Amino acid sequence: MCGFIGYINGTNELDHYKTIETMMDTIIHRGPDSGGIHTDEKVTLGFRRLSIIDLSDVANQPLYSDDGNIVLVFNGEIYNFQELREDLISKGHQFKTKSDSEVLIYGYIEYGEEFVKQLRGMFAFCIWDKKKDQMLIARDGFGIKPLYYTNNTTDNTFIFGSEIKSFLPHPSFIKELNKDALRPYLTFQYSSMNETFFKGVYKLPPAHYMIIKDGNITMKQYWDKKFHAKENTIEHYVKEIRETMKESVNAHQISDVKVGAFLSGGVDSSYVTALMKPNKTFSVGFKDYEAMFNETTHSKELCDILGIQNESKYISAEECFEALPTIQYHMDEPQSNPSSVPLYFLCELASKDVTVVLSGEGADEIFGGYAWYQNSKKMETYEKVPFGLRKAIRKVAEKMPKNKVTHFLIKGGETVEERFIGEAVVWDEEDAYNVLTPEYRNGPTVRSITKGIYDEVQGQDDVSKMQYLDLNLWMPGDILLKADRMSMAHSLELRVPFLDKEVMELAKNIPSKYRVNEIDTKYALRLAANEELPEEWAKRKKLGFPVPIRHWLREEKYYNLVKEMFKADFTSEFFDVNQLVGYLDEHYTGEANRARYIWTVYVFLVWYKRFFVDEINVA
Repeated sequence: MCGFIGYINGTNELDHYKTIETMMDTIIHRGPDSGGIHTDEKVTLGFRRLSIIDLSDVANQPLYSDDGNIVLVFNGEIYNFQELREDLISKGHQFKTKSDSEVLIYGYIEYGEEFVKQLRGMFAFCIWDKKKDQMLIARDGFGIKPLYYTNNTTDNTFIFGSEIKSFLPHPSFIKELNKDALRPYLTFQYSSMNETFFKGVYKLPPAHYMIIKDGNITMKQYWDKKFHAKENTIEHYVKEIRETMKESVNAHQISDVKVGAFLSGGVDSSYVTALMKPNKTFSVGFKDYEAMFNETTHSKELCDILGIQNESKYISAEECFEALPTIQYHMDEPQSNPSSVPLYFLCELASKDVTVVLSGEGADEIFGGYAWYQNSKKMETYEKVPFGLRKAIRKVAEKMPKNKVTHFLIKGGETVEERFIGEAVVWDEEDAYNVLTPEYRNGPTVRSITKGIYDEVQGQDDVSKMQYLDLNLWMPGDILLKADRMSMAHSLELRVPFLDKEVMELAKNIPSKYRVNEIDTKYALRLAANEELPEEWAKRKKLGFPVPIRHWLREEKYYNLVKEMFKADFTSEFFDVNQLVGYLDEHYTGEANRARYIWTVYVFLVWYKRFFVDEINVA
């Protein structure tokens, strides 16, 4: 796990060594073990290394081909590198390291950019081909590893790298807020567009590579995550899941440093832990709310059964609020998923003992774990009514006061494309529009963002459509972003064996009735996990990573802290302050639960203050 930053030189005369060193310093947390630089008349590359495989100096980056014409910077892990290495050696290529990185160089030389299709792993990398005067930039199929790029510069410099903050010291970079990003953020709770909160800075989409040559950019998708069910028995798929997950967990443990696991009380991380049997697992809970918001009890119980050591920590509200500016700094963009906060402390805890951890992210999206995917029995019955009639009832219900009944009738009269925008829904879109000042109301609607993804899976069943949306929007934009940033903040490599190419290829085949049905969510996965876990863990309902925000915001200390931020001079640029304070007061007095509304705005303001008010460039 590492980080890189680079740019195609613009027209400004710069000291490239000094410039790239300053940029590299902003991501030293991603790679504290060593740093390396390449610069020539066309390109400048910087790399920070966290040593995981082949700890020797010979594996330091940038890496070069034998003739020096190919230059590589690479962040991530290639889990099938040994198999690829054998193939490339058989074709006459000679390796000078034992690292997984070098297969990218000789794979590119042998097969060209299409070599990326052979890779199994989490990765973002850049290959500079001096002979072809061409640059290849690629990102893994799920978006586990981040990769950003921009040409929003004063001198035509093209900048790319692992974190946006590393762009800021470049003298030509234009730091400007993207005003269109705020409106959808309030509803999604994360940056949901390809263009980020920094104007002109974009994310390279998962499963894509980009070629830059002669000033032209070509982008191509090399893999997709569409479901295409193949009928077979549930027993067949349970057996396949068991075998594939066992192999994936084994592959994800390849390391020359200590490996541990994150463990909650849920089936996903418990299954990974049971297959892995690490020396140590790590869990966190919340001080003063142990009964309601605590993963440590179930974790300790499972570890006792498996004979594994569990390290745990209780977090206080004060610690969380104090850490929030640092958390948002590491995020690069505002991200208000409350679980980011405990994850930050969980990573800090684990980093004291290990350098690599395995975690359970991705199981819900791949195997169908969210409650959204499962209709209630009442809704299943209602959906037997012809859709045309339900649609007419919906139109009437929309004009009536909001309550549980009208909500049910509205939902029952919508298509999945109309009702489901992803796992996270925070601000009602109309409320978000109304609280924003006119200058910030022009961002895209949430459904305009989801439409392009839904258009790719027309004709599939509703469960598959929802999973596909979450796999392509919610997971890279929220789940994987916070996993990468919170782990890297503590120089910790986080690996996700559910988000494996082979696991996904299997999951694509599983009929939706075995993913989500009237019995349970993640039905097939739970049956597979029950072979390794006690039934209580295999069947436990999903809890997420609950955080007591609604309780904290009813304490005077934190109410006043948030109110002070809401009344800061810069807040009125974005929001109707009276409305914000009204929501805060409603929540504080117990009149309504506005915790997520308040937290989402507060997080944005904390982020904005850090990057645009307090900081000239970066911390």
